[in-house]
Formats: sequence, structure tokens, C-alpha cells
Amino acid sequence: MKNLTVAVPDEVYRLARVRAAESGTSVSALVTAYLKSLASGSAEFDRKAQLQRDVLADVTEFRAGDRLSREEVHDRAVR
Repeated sequence: MKNLTVAVPDEVYRLARVRAAESGTSVSALVTAYLKSLASGSAEFDRKAQLQRDVLADVTEFRAGDRLSREEVHDRAVR
């Protein structure tokens, strides 16, 4: 495990200690959870971006005339 030194304003540190105490954890655990969420959020964004690229690569032809009617979209009977 790596140690990390971070400088924050006194008020931010005080509020972080209060939040940690309310949660029954430590400031270090809060920071660790936050950094993990940043890392996983980035990975999730990359996964979704790749999925979008894959889907767009599979679209070979598109015509505006291929669109469904409003009734078809809402599964209504066409009269």
C-alpha cells in the first residue's frame, strides 16, 4: 500500500473528519473510496465508449425511410 500526502484547507479537513466520524470510518478510508470511484468511473466510461464504437461500426446502412411510424414505436394499431 502506498502512502499519500495531501494538503487541504483546514476547514475541508475538519469537515472530512466529521463526515468520517459520522460514517464510523477514517478520513483515509474516505479518500481511498473516493479514488476508487474515480478509477472505476473512468473504466466504465472507457467501456461504454468502446461499446458505442462497436455498435456504430456495425451500422452499415441507414435510411430515413426505414424509421418506424409513431404508432409502431408505441405499439399501437394502425387504422
